[in-house]
Amino acid sequence: MLEATSCGGVVIFRGKILLLYKNFKNKYEGWVLPKGTVEEGEEYKETALREVREESGAKATIIKYVGKSTYTFSIPGDTVDKSVHWYLMKGESYYSKPQKEEFFEDSGFYKYHEAIHLLKFENERQILEKAYADYLDMKKKNLWGCKKYYN
Repeated sequence: MLEATSCGGVVIFRGKILLLYKNFKNKYEGWVLPKGTVEEGEEYKETALREVREESGAKATIIKYVGKSTYTFSIPGDTVDKSVHWYLMKGESYYSKPQKEEFFEDSGFYKYHEAIHLLKFENERQILEKAYADYLDMKKKNLWGCKKYYN
């Protein structure tokens, strides 16, 4: 079994969530949150910000750590045990441009009730649910966008 670690972000701008639509050779299709592999010498936060920027073109700031999701998948001759560390992020605008080289065909910001139904994977829906609850709690307390509360 191989182990792999990725990091990603739940990017929120004005209450809407950034999603990407991936279509890899018509085998892997669906809406996902931006995430990617940790590069050597990179901190998890750096990976999360870099991957959001690379995959979507969106600029964001990390607000807080949301949690970790794990899953396994098969590759020829082996199984991969994957961990993904997730961060709640504040987007700077509604701008996004999907990274075609990674088979992303579309991207955009969606209302919570749309995003939760669009996401392909249950573990990403669970992360979105937690991150959005944190966002609403911070907003209610007038802390969303208050720099001193950023991690």
